[in-house]
Amino acid sequence: MAFNKGPQEPIPEVETDIWSCTNEDCSGWMRDAFSFDSEPVCPLCQSEMVKATKVLPVIKD
Repeated sequence: MAFNKGPQEPIPEVETDIWSCTNEDCSGWMRDAFSFDSEPVCPLCQSEMVKATKVLPVIKD
């Protein structure tokens, strides 16, 4: 048996600054607010990262 709580509210999204991996074979990225370095390296492949933007769900404090 399945219970439906009714329609769910859409999650608000906002354009967010991120760091994106420069390695074409890697899909790594991180939010700029979660980076402790001024120019981080990719935690997955250790390649350089560049600033970019991405539409992501809002994280509430």
